[in-house]
Amino acid sequence: MSYKVYKRRFKCKGPSAVLILEDGTVFEGCGLGSLGLSIGELVFTTGMVGYPEAITDPSFRGQILVFTHPLIGNYGVPSKDIIEYGVPKYFESDKPQVRAVVTAYTTSPSHWTSIIDLEGWLMNEGIPGITMVDTRMIVKMLREKGVMNALVYTYEGDVDIDELMDKLRSSLRYDYINLVAEVMPKNTIFHEPPDVVSKASTVVLVDCGVKYGIIRALLKRGFRVIRIPCIEDPLKYVDEFGASGIVYSNGPGNPLLLKDTIEYARGVLEYGIPTLGICLGHQILAIASGAEIYKLKYGHRGQNKPCMDLERGKCFVTSQNHGYAVDNSSIADTGFKLWFINIDDKTVEGLKHNSKPVITVQFHPEASPGPHDSEWIFNLFRRLVEKYGVAN
Repeated sequence: MSYKVYKRRFKCKGPSAVLILEDGTVFEGCGLGSLGLSIGELVFTTGMVGYPEAITDPSFRGQILVFTHPLIGNYGVPSKDIIEYGVPKYFESDKPQVRAVVTAYTTSPSHWTSIIDLEGWLMNEGIPGITMVDTRMIVKMLREKGVMNALVYTYEGDVDIDELMDKLRSSLRYDYINLVAEVMPKNTIFHEPPDVVSKASTVVLVDCGVKYGIIRALLKRGFRVIRIPCIEDPLKYVDEFGASGIVYSNGPGNPLLLKDTIEYARGVLEYGIPTLGICLGHQILAIASGAEIYKLKYGHRGQNKPCMDLERGKCFVTSQNHGYAVDNSSIADTGFKLWFINIDDKTVEGLKHNSKPVITVQFHPEASPGPHDSEWIFNLFRRLVEKYGVAN
């Protein structure tokens, strides 16, 4: 096939790299991180800060992440040994989750918490990347054509574009991979709040690839957290441990692949226990209630997404990372009502049940990184647990 090649305009100090899109577009650049080849869905984030959090966010599993902000790496990478509420403070999981990284430029770090630069961190973790490419052009292409499969290859020596394109075309598409199975825990994990008191409420966290920020937000509010793989029934743990609430976490991939999780969520809705769904968790609860979802053209990823609380008429700037959305026209007979909408494109950003203590948000109220405008969502969930929790 014919390719549209954007030649590298700079001499690389180290390895070379190429970014190949499934439509035949090729960007030549310089290598960043580890040598090697990685294939995934190409997406972009508009965040100006928080690249360690974004790179370790399990919701980015299976994706190649384009950073629109040019000064990525300018404050380095902190230590995982900086702990808050029992988990790393500046990471959203124990390791990078992205398949590869795309940046316009990387800078030398300057920050008191930095222990390694971005390139060294990615190299140590085996994550390839490409830099010195026109990320503005890449993002414009994704906005016009939608997200697509892509390949990053970081190499020394020669490169065969035809061979790489064959590998890209023969790869399984993002939408058909059960990525949650790659990031959920294998066993139950218990998290205790820092100040354990006898009246502390217990919640079951259904882990579909949870961000550590959600765990920190729950522990900060005094919850005991029982973190379970999303393929298990949370009501079993409610009965066994006297839990007063359930939280469905964020996670990667197509929610329709999570058939067992959705089936268990139907039971949770029937039970009527206080429940909070975040991001993928919001979609799971919506599907379990009978709503439908669809894939967005290029998704919402960044820390500057405005959402309107329809009950109070207030706008909140939120942190988001999702490629699917709930179909507003399918909500009518679900028992839910529309709670939040995205101001930019009017997509569904939150649901509230008409008769049960169940709330969901598509955005990330824990931010991490991002504005704390919507952190009150966790306080609202706390009040629901205190009022309606089965153990109270």
